Amino acid sequence: MVHKLAFLTGLTASLVSAQQIGTLTPESHPKLPTKRCTLSGGCQTVSTSIVLDAFQRPLHKIGDPSTACTVGGPLCPDAATCAANCALEGVDYASLGVKTEGDALTLNQWVSDPSNPGQYKTSSPRTYLVAEDGKNYEAVKLLGKEISFDVDVSNLPCGMNGAFYLSEMLMDGGRGELNAAGAEYGTGYCDAQCPKLDFINGEANINKTHGACCNEMDIFEANARAKSFTPHPCSIERVYKCTGDTECGQSQGVCDQWGCTYNEYQKGVHDFYGLAPPAKTIDTTQKFTVTTQFLTDNGREDGVLVEIRRLWYQNGKLIKNAAITVDGKSTDSVSTQFCEKTSSWTMQRGGLKTMGEAMGRGMVLIFSIWADESGFMNWLDAGDSGPCSATEGDPKLILQKKPDARVTFSNIKWGEMGSTYASAGKYGVRRVAKGLSA
Repeated sequence: MVHKLAFLTGLTASLVSAQQIGTLTPESHPKLPTKRCTLSGGCQTVSTSIVLDAFQRPLHKIGDPSTACTVGGPLCPDAATCAANCALEGVDYASLGVKTEGDALTLNQWVSDPSNPGQYKTSSPRTYLVAEDGKNYEAVKLLGKEISFDVDVSNLPCGMNGAFYLSEMLMDGGRGELNAAGAEYGTGYCDAQCPKLDFINGEANINKTHGACCNEMDIFEANARAKSFTPHPCSIERVYKCTGDTECGQSQGVCDQWGCTYNEYQKGVHDFYGLAPPAKTIDTTQKFTVTTQFLTDNGREDGVLVEIRRLWYQNGKLIKNAAITVDGKSTDSVSTQFCEKTSSWTMQRGGLKTMGEAMGRGMVLIFSIWADESGFMNWLDAGDSGPCSATEGDPKLILQKKPDARVTFSNIKWGEMGSTYASAGKYGVRRVAKGLSA
């Protein structure tokens, strides 16, 4: 879908990224420990952390913090000159609405504006999981595995999106001669929307000539009223610079911007997820666990991805995903057959097979929160997609009613099938996908 493109357009209108390292504000990554799990050995803690996206950092003339660098401006007319003149700074994470406590990460959409007491300013942070070395992104490889996390969306009203997803960014963030900062400072963003950013892999993209394309797996995009999960495969590997509307677009482009989405609300199942009352199977007024399994044709990491399966856990109960009917057959997952029936555009880019190949190579885990100025997040939670009205997702209205809009992700772990969640029994491991059933 075009949702992230709207987010990035708004973000880069006021914020820029850089590649050299500034000295004004030291960078200190908030700790966010995660776990790696096996059936035989249980879960072991890994000392990971997070880093804020480079587009949300100050970019200024080296040695002169008062002089901003603007891509295409006198200090940044081309990639090489920009790298020589401009520096990317560290940030105060708390002031930008980013907080970690133990294994929990909380992201706030708005933060208090110190220059205007009683007023708020937009933060909308996007953060990446950093490896133990503190220099590179954690390479998350989920083919033939599963990932689980706890999430609290109770403070995300209509129009908000708390996202937990993967993109096939470079693990070093594109660190190189023109990008000394790299992943340590959050460079290198890309996704299946092929956004035309000021920088691609930390190098200036003058006139936004190119788009930053890569495979994207949206594991969880949600608020308290609606949610979805969506693979977005691309016909290219890792970060690709597309050129022109055709190559960067949905119709004939290298990436599937729309994706193969699973949203049971669109198929008439309206009592599975949401605020209670009335009662829902997943009560979003409380924290719950999301487990996503990436099943292969042979049940191993060297197989072909054929099914993406979802399980839930809340109040001591393991819960199967809501089943829907597609072409007269029942399903509760995204399978090759599901995408063939619902998303021809996904199959044109190789379908789940291509998505799985990216997951086998390793992808970057991303946590974000955002509001949608242009479309009010209707694609996620209004009309056929959810119970929200077409206008209540207006960020201006949300700010008035819910200035503390936030999401919390915690207890993040991944590993072998059935190793990351409680009661891996009745609805646990399904080694080979079944797809649509009669």
